Amino acid sequence: MRIARFDPYREFATLQDRMNRLFGEAFVRDEDVTQRGTWAPPVDIFETDGRDLVIKAELPDMTREDIEVTVEHNTLTLKGTKKMPADVKEEQFRRIERSYGAFTRSFTLPTTVDASKVSADYKNGVLTVKLPFREESRPRTINVEVAA
Repeated sequence: MRIARFDPYREFATLQDRMNRLFGEAFVRDEDVTQRGTWAPPVDIFETDGRDLVIKAELPDMTREDIEVTVEHNTLTLKGTKKMPADVKEEQFRRIERSYGAFTRSFTLPTTVDASKVSADYKNGVLTVKLPFREESRPRTINVEVAA
């Protein structure tokens, strides 16, 4: 018997996504709230002092081969499959609280992100995706000269 995790808040996530689209949220937005797979890894999204956008996703007990990161048409997509431990048989489990199976997370990127320079690193169960902003969108200082 396969144990599936029920998510009663999926409808609320769909409603929140529709409201964000209605009001035109300009920052990174989670796209596929209905097509996530059997689970969705939690993510943190923040901007660094160097003016890069960073997405960190918790993906414990996975390998780099289990994770796929793509950028297409200003959409960042994280896909993968978290497998059940091979050394423990399903009938040996007393409780399963962690999520397993396929997942997909998609995020609409702001137009200020340079999609050609996106990089990803996987370390200690955390996937870190760095999204640098385009040079023209970075703040710069302009010297004002005084004419004599």
